[in-house]
Amino acid sequence: MRRRRTLLAVCALTLPALTALVPSAGAAVPPEHAIVVCQSASFYANYDSANGPSGLKRTLGYGDKIGHTPGSHPVYNGWAASFDYGPNDWGYLRIECIGGYDSW
Repeated sequence: MRRRRTLLAVCALTLPALTALVPSAGAAVPPEHAIVVCQSASFYANYDSANGPSGLKRTLGYGDKIGHTPGSHPVYNGWAASFDYGPNDWGYLRIECIGGYDSW
């Protein structure tokens, strides 16, 4: 019984230390700087795999500053999770409208 309590105490003390070393799955990756390379691009609030994009936020124009990190931020059926540096919010726009990485 005493050995069991000792083992539980060691586990209770070690677990918080170990979890502090492991990065969380939800850790945010800062987006790479990019621009809109289409004349106009619809920027949506959400993307649903069954219905496509929804909740049109605004239309972005050529040269608007956005962020997207290929390989880190998701792309669903050509719709890329992106960050609009204008009002500083996340949304989805077509991946072919993202370009000019590290141009600003």
